[in-house]
Amino acid sequence: MRSPYEVLGVPKTASDDEIKKAYRSLAREYHPDRNPGDNGSEERFKEVQSAYDLLSDPEKRRSYDTFGATGARGSGPGGSGGMRFEEFSFGDLGDLFGGMFGAGSRQRPRRATRGDDLETRVRISFEDSLKGVQVRVPVESDAVCAACHGTGAEPGTSPIVCPECSGRGVVSEAQGLFAFSQPCPRCQGNGSIVESPCKRCRGAGRERAVRRYSVKIPAGARTGTRVRLKGKGEPGRDGGPPGDVYVVVDVEPSPLFERRGSDLVLEVPVTFAEAALGATVQIPTPDGPVALKIPAGTESGKLLRVKGRGAPHVKGSDRGDLLARVKVTVPKKLTKAEKEALESYSKVSKENPREHYADRRADRRVETRS
Repeated sequence: MRSPYEVLGVPKTASDDEIKKAYRSLAREYHPDRNPGDNGSEERFKEVQSAYDLLSDPEKRRSYDTFGATGARGSGPGGSGGMRFEEFSFGDLGDLFGGMFGAGSRQRPRRATRGDDLETRVRISFEDSLKGVQVRVPVESDAVCAACHGTGAEPGTSPIVCPECSGRGVVSEAQGLFAFSQPCPRCQGNGSIVESPCKRCRGAGRERAVRRYSVKIPAGARTGTRVRLKGKGEPGRDGGPPGDVYVVVDVEPSPLFERRGSDLVLEVPVTFAEAALGATVQIPTPDGPVALKIPAGTESGKLLRVKGRGAPHVKGSDRGDLLARVKVTVPKKLTKAEKEALESYSKVSKENPREHYADRRADRRVETRS
């Protein structure tokens, strides 16, 4: 019999996340719904499900690692290396001595395990991210089988006590004077087996399903915002609570606004005359157009702040600001009148934007003479 690690294709040192990832990949590949009429795939799916049921339960995995093929069958006295006592814990002494004296051991209660969290993504427009929006998202996950209600047995039947371990979930193996316990190979430590598997879920007790949830994306959401749907994730095991679903938001870029936290940056083109003389121009905001005053002598690249016209804070009622970045435009074609006006201005203008170059050359001549 292959070990559950071999079935899932993971090493014995695999983390819980690596085991989950391998299980989901194999479950999708061999699921009977994707391979109708393929008995080989159905058996492989059952094998994968059984391996994951064992390795996803921390206590059952620890017991398997301790008393499985490499642990329970370690070399005894007289063998190479001697008995490996470090592989046993005091919590297992009841099983050990129960096997020695024939008293047997009761099956340990299975520990309730919380279901896995799931993550899905939703894409919304920039406008919806500012005002908030209600969306519906599909979530694919395991769910309790609607036919057998999670027992894995065909409706009208029930799981029976495992005849090999008598419901204990463990079996004993004699090693000289000692007897060691290990998970029952027939029931994988469950203590029960299903003689008539449910036709709908093929005995897994769970089925893959797509559920759709209505999610409220809060105003001010940005790319990476996570919305939690409590209790909508994978179902728990052995009475454990379900996991959660996290909806991750992707926001489409805006053709006008750049997001900086809760502030919005808008590029505002102005003419040379508007920048030099000053002007009042209309600019767009998420709440409609507003008048923006351009001070006389405004240079290209200057940021002008419009209070409270940015994006809402996700938590709280405050809003960021709109930062208007001024961009002085240069006309590519001039009419005759415009050209004559600019030539007249050039003749009377005393401005020298490169004056600091001359000052620097003069400073260098002084340094050379000294």
